[in-house]
This record gives sequence, C-alpha cells and structure tokens, in this order.
Amino acid sequence: MNEIVVTTFDWVPDLPRGYVRDIRLRWALEEAGLPYRVESVSFENRSSEHFRHQPFGQVPWMTDGEISIFESGADLLYIAEKSGQLMPAEPMKRSDVIKWLFAALNSVEMAVLPFSIFKFTGDGAETAGRRALDGFLSARLGHMEQYLTDRRWLTEGFSVADIAMSDVLRLADRFDALDRYPMCRAYVARATERPAFKKAMADQIAHFARSD
Repeated sequence: MNEIVVTTFDWVPDLPRGYVRDIRLRWALEEAGLPYRVESVSFENRSSEHFRHQPFGQVPWMTDGEISIFESGADLLYIAEKSGQLMPAEPMKRSDVIKWLFAALNSVEMAVLPFSIFKFTGDGAETAGRRALDGFLSARLGHMEQYLTDRRWLTEGFSVADIAMSDVLRLADRFDALDRYPMCRAYVARATERPAFKKAMADQIAHFARSD
C-alpha cells in the first residue's frame, strides 16, 4: 500500500493555526488507520509545482502514488473509500454520508467562512451586507441546531461528514457564534474529544511551530 502524503504549508501565522484544513485530512487518516506522512510547501513563495497540485495556491492536497487530489471534501471522500472506514458500504447509508459531507462544505461552510473573515480582520462595521451575512449564518446554524437535536452524529455513525461539519462549526464556535446553539456546540465537543482529532490538532500545531 502506498503511503499517503498530505501537503500543507511550512508555516502560517498564529491566528489560523489549528484551523488550516489539513487538519481534516490528518483527522480522517488517523480515524481510518491509514499510513501517511506530511510534507511542506512554502507559505511565502508558491511555486509552479504547488499550483500544479492545487490550482488556487491553497493547501492541503493529498497524493497517493500517482493520484493527486485537492479540496478537503474530495480528500475526505477518497480516504473513506480507500480505507473502507468513515462511510458505510450500503448504498443508502453511503448516500446519507455523501450528502452531509457536501452540506457541510456548501450549505454551512459558505455561511461560516465570510463571518470568520470579518472576525479575523476585526471588521465590526454594521453594514447592510454584514447584517445579511450574519442573518445567513444564523439561519444555517438554526437548521443545524434543529437537526442535531437527539442526534449524536449526522448519520448512523461517525463519518467523514462529521469530520467536515464539526470542523466547520468549530470555526464558528471560535468566535462565539454557537452561543445560542447548544446542540451544535455539544456536537463539536463530542467530535473534538475523539483521540484522532486530538492527535491531528497536536500534530498540526507542532508542524507549524517547527518553522517559528
């Protein structure tokens, strides 16, 4: 079996540490028990080789032999399919995981990310656009709060959909956006108590600290 390679930046500023999306891949690979290693590319100088693997100059991407995959959702799906873990084989249950994986990245992350950018930059301006984005986020979190009532995970068992969704909601919670959503906050807490997440987090923090 090829050793999977996860590529991330060699360094990032303090603020995004613990939230760079290679943590999703590290977490899934730890949960699945697949062998992997982490390699680095320059944060300051992004080469043509970087853009060959990731056309937007972002991280992470993942290689498995000759296969190179970018976008964390695609990587998570690949890990689940390769390992036979984190996604059931039965078609209906498999489809449940896939739709919730896409929901995390499309319906929820697209609301969380603009909110988090405002928070990261310290922009507190009360514009009409900002109020609309805040309302968009509240609507998405309200739907998630309702869905997670009486549910431990998004589908029958813990899956790659939960890795994606809990990581998205974890970013919202960093800026207290889950204060009014106890079911969402409890869901994030359950997910991040998993040993595989704790190892992924510790490894990412240590990785970036080595270049300080």
